Amino acid sequence: MSEATPRMTSHRPYLLRALVEWINDNGMTPHILVDAGLSGVRVPPSAIKDGKVVLNIAERAVVHLQVDNDGVSFTARFGGVSYPVQVPISAVLAVYARETGQGMALPDDIPGTAGGPSDEDTPPDSPGPDSPAPTPGKRPFLRVVK
Repeated sequence: MSEATPRMTSHRPYLLRALVEWINDNGMTPHILVDAGLSGVRVPPSAIKDGKVVLNIAERAVVHLQVDNDGVSFTARFGGVSYPVQVPISAVLAVYARETGQGMALPDDIPGTAGGPSDEDTPPDSPGPDSPAPTPGKRPFLRVVK
């Protein structure tokens, strides 16, 4: 990326906020799927299953919910015990409505954006921007279990 091209911020927090608003506007309960193995994720270890954790981020379920460009933070009760939760935006894999499973897996950051991989971070044998799209399966498939 040349110095003349302005760097943009990550699009992921904007998508997350928009989808949470859409889910809330439809009277549903927003949940996020988080990669609990990434650096900076603070959740109770007992809530982690297979390296992932699903968090209910409905306003009625948490205290002091903040979704900013860096991450998601709030306080919630786990097993009756209050716990401060912090999730970097890069660890949020998906957002969906509990009741219907509708939502989306958040796409990776675009190279050259703040928070995304830069051109210098891309190894020479990595696919370039003109390469075919990655195969499905990079993000977990969302399935509603009732």
